[in-house]
Amino acid sequence: MELGSETENNSPAIACQNVRTAYQPTLKRPILNGIDLQINHGEFVALLGLNGAGKSTLLRSLVGLVPVSQGEIQICGTSVKPKQVDEVRKNVGFLFQGGGLVDQLSCLDNVLCGCLGDLNTWQSLWGFPQRDRRVAMQLLQKMGLQEQIYQKARQLSGGQRQRVAIARTLIQSPHILLADEPTTGLDISGVEQVMSSLQEMNRKGLTVVVVLHDLALAAKYAQRAIVLQEGQVWYDGDCQNMDREFAKLQNLSLVQSASAA
Repeated sequence: MELGSETENNSPAIACQNVRTAYQPTLKRPILNGIDLQINHGEFVALLGLNGAGKSTLLRSLVGLVPVSQGEIQICGTSVKPKQVDEVRKNVGFLFQGGGLVDQLSCLDNVLCGCLGDLNTWQSLWGFPQRDRRVAMQLLQKMGLQEQIYQKARQLSGGQRQRVAIARTLIQSPHILLADEPTTGLDISGVEQVMSSLQEMNRKGLTVVVVLHDLALAAKYAQRAIVLQEGQVWYDGDCQNMDREFAKLQNLSLVQSASAA
């Protein structure tokens, strides 16, 4: 399977221009308040920021799960609009917090669930084609889960569950993988398993954008950091400067909190 193969045009993987969501009275501003950014094919980007900065909202807006009230988002050159959102989602895999696996199903069947959108009603009744089953098994093997292929999801560790979720996403052959805090609740071993898997997929050409809270993880795995503050891009650059940049951001947040009090 080819990961993240180039699209027919030369458009960036992700482009946001002056993106705003609806006004939130509790925040006294939109959650996303004028986002401008561009992410090229093959990048590994860490999306960072303090709580409430808009990280998860931005990720969801990229696949049309959060409507945009102003501005434009393009994925591989296609505008994220209601009539085109199905086309957009063919290019994007989304890894939610916790993975969203079905506990009663085996790892293999959970991965195959990623194919359901490509099957018609009759095909889904007759079961998955052998080709899809072979691809699912290959993906699980690449994730280091060859011994867990037929295990129920409820029997897995947190890191194993997330790697199954990654495999389920990859069976859709996306150009882009969006991961919303994929290491939340995992122990050190699980974090390493998940982040190493994402890094390996990125090295094979997949564009990866991951929401993180751990600056050390961003510095270790990502090529670029985008930091959000109050719904805007506050920093966009190298991951190695994150400690200093976050110190500035926290000081700014304290000053703003004191002013509002």
